[in-house]
Amino acid sequence: MEKRELGRSGLAVSKLGMGCMGLVAGHDVPEQRNEMIALIRTAVEAGITLFDTAEVYGPYINEEIVGEALAPYRDQVVIDTKCGIHMENGKQVVDGNIPGIRKSIEGSLKRLRTDVIDLYYLHRVDPNVPIEEVALTMQALMREGKIRHWGLSEAGIMTIRRAHAVCPLTAVESEYSMWRRQPEEELFSVLDELGIGFVPFSPLGKGFLTGSFRKDKKKVSAMGGPVYPRFTEEAMAANQRLVDYIGELAQEKQATSAQVALAWVMAQRPWIVPIPGTRKKERLLENARSTDLVLTQGELEAIDKALKQIPIMGDRYPEEYAKRAGL
Repeated sequence: MEKRELGRSGLAVSKLGMGCMGLVAGHDVPEQRNEMIALIRTAVEAGITLFDTAEVYGPYINEEIVGEALAPYRDQVVIDTKCGIHMENGKQVVDGNIPGIRKSIEGSLKRLRTDVIDLYYLHRVDPNVPIEEVALTMQALMREGKIRHWGLSEAGIMTIRRAHAVCPLTAVESEYSMWRRQPEEELFSVLDELGIGFVPFSPLGKGFLTGSFRKDKKKVSAMGGPVYPRFTEEAMAANQRLVDYIGELAQEKQATSAQVALAWVMAQRPWIVPIPGTRKKERLLENARSTDLVLTQGELEAIDKALKQIPIMGDRYPEEYAKRAGL
């Protein structure tokens, strides 16, 4: 699989990565652990080299599974994980205190069976901790050989600039897809200016853009919490227009809806590496084949025009999760 450099960081990864959060969220992990390990190893065989996890996924067991799965391939892959969120009484709590980051990195190194984390994200910005202090801590972790690169997830423009000025960022994570294009408005130009890569999660709209939700009317929730506004029955019915449009494109390109949606994301900038997640081998291989799908400039222009004419109903986060994004 073709590789891409995240910004101007020197960190090269596969054109498509793998988001691992969904491997354990809401599923019977003990029963399916071996299946998930086999799935990650299938991704490696398919050419994927970037694997995304976090301390809070599980919590903890996600990192353990990723670490076990990738141990035989450690020198061939890039592992990223995150700190700054922990579970308290069943709820996520943003906490980016410096001693906490120090504690988190030690736990992640152990669970991931590695001596160094390739890319370490602050999962969410803690408004009570100056981002400059976080950046200095990440800089110290680099000097100590515990991390190679660092990044921010769901951070605002000014936070990105302030952090990067202290210790250059390698990547920023945020949601981006055919139905969530806000990063284009300001974020992309800043990332391009500063030489920072972009790693979009949910590039398939949490599965909605694949067309699979039409059959089973799934309710997608935030880590077991409230339902995402875009996944109410009313919103899904309204947003079906976008799904139908992507399906038409897929027929024209002799591809699947997922492949078209992923190819579109990758075509937007050469430093974008999406990280779709799945628990199914056939979907994993389908996603991997999207890296071979070419959208011409004319097709991209036509798609852009069409997408701007399709309104999207519903916020991407429930209120309690929305207020901590973009700080």
